[in-house]
Amino acid sequence: MMKSKKTIQIWTGITYIALVFSACKSLNINQKNENTAVPESYQNSKDTLNSAQLKWNEYFKDENLAVLIDSALANNQELNITIQEIQISQNEVLVRKGDYLPVLGAKVGAGIEKVGRHTSQGASDDVSEIATGKKTPENLVDLYFGLQASWEIDIWRKLRNAKKSAYSRYLASTEGKNFAVTNLIAELANTYYELLALDSQLEIVIQNIAIQTNALEIVKLQKDATRVTELAVRRFEAEVYHTRSLQFDIQQEIVEKENKLNFLVGRFPQTIVRSSQDFNNIIYDSIRTGVPSQLLANRPDIRKAEYELVANKLDVQIARAQFYPSLRISAGAGFRAFNPAFLLNTPQSLIYNIAGDLVAPIINRNALKATYFNSNAKQIQAVYNYERTILNAYVEVANQISKINNLEQSYALKSLQVNALNESIDISTNLFQSARADYMEVLLTQRDALESKFELIETKKELLMSTVNIYRALGGGWR
Repeated sequence: MMKSKKTIQIWTGITYIALVFSACKSLNINQKNENTAVPESYQNSKDTLNSAQLKWNEYFKDENLAVLIDSALANNQELNITIQEIQISQNEVLVRKGDYLPVLGAKVGAGIEKVGRHTSQGASDDVSEIATGKKTPENLVDLYFGLQASWEIDIWRKLRNAKKSAYSRYLASTEGKNFAVTNLIAELANTYYELLALDSQLEIVIQNIAIQTNALEIVKLQKDATRVTELAVRRFEAEVYHTRSLQFDIQQEIVEKENKLNFLVGRFPQTIVRSSQDFNNIIYDSIRTGVPSQLLANRPDIRKAEYELVANKLDVQIARAQFYPSLRISAGAGFRAFNPAFLLNTPQSLIYNIAGDLVAPIINRNALKATYFNSNAKQIQAVYNYERTILNAYVEVANQISKINNLEQSYALKSLQVNALNESIDISTNLFQSARADYMEVLLTQRDALESKFELIETKKELLMSTVNIYRALGGGWR
């Protein structure tokens, strides 16, 4: 009879486990593998030298800019917030690591209990008292101290995969910090060049005010000689007023750019020390773009997306393992007595226990199924995000390569335009003084010259910012 009962229990256990595994096999999902293929080159260039390998203080030669970047890397609040996120992710790894290690704790307890005589335990005490002649105390003291341990055996690597997933997210947060560094350096450099461009524009405006004021005096003399009318004087005065108002607009933009740089550096507004070099004479090194496959190693955002993909794939395995049986072992040992004098008596007061549980869900598993399917959906999202990040990186580099080439051509032509219009100012002024040109020709020539100089500076600024942006797009700056 006992043998038959034991056989039934064994077959029940086998059937139980078989049902669990057959149920898991019925959970079919559509998985997606990532595609990391990229074109072999940019514009048919096979040069593997890459400017992204340069450290930021090797790429940016301006000492004043280097001081700003160095200060920002130490004091920028947003970057420091990101660094704390790394610490949080690192602590999460320690939590997951502890999940698959045994847990050992100490327990000390004390209590008192009064058992009613009309209860089953009270009646038993009465019988014992009659048999032994010893009265059971009405108030029973309960003293205990000992050790307790529990351990979930990681049969299906559920807990180890959780630790690996947390570690991958920690690595992703590290790459997120690197990406933040790259973007911070790029934003600082771009703002610095914008500030230098505004300085140059302000200098041109001041020079133009002097030129226009001188032309106004000539027009006034021409009016006194009745060679022009009051209309010409008023038109020249209006042009001077317009240029002077432009000066204050630029000065306000300079203040805002300085304050933006101070904010990025993490300090209150102060004057930004900057280069006094002629803006149009700033020289930049030639860009080495390498080959597209290098983006996978150089771009922190791509590496971040890769680690997040790894973590999401592990999450799918963890969610699937939730359907399998869990084996937990618990044990304890200590001393227990109703009297402190008997607490350390061995073996009378010694207690211990050990137990093992094998548990798996059979019915009402909708929550586990939802978690499993959500994990797979997030893994597919991570694949698309990884592929999108790679595609975006390539497009950014390709755009900046094209932009630099076109801006260099545009800058050369605009330089010729500025030279031609500068000569036109002198020619139109001389012709006006000899009554061979109308005052409107002088006005329009001066206005065109000012606009062309502004356009030249804007083009130079865009060119310098493109060298910053391609350095960022290639994955430079975080090393």
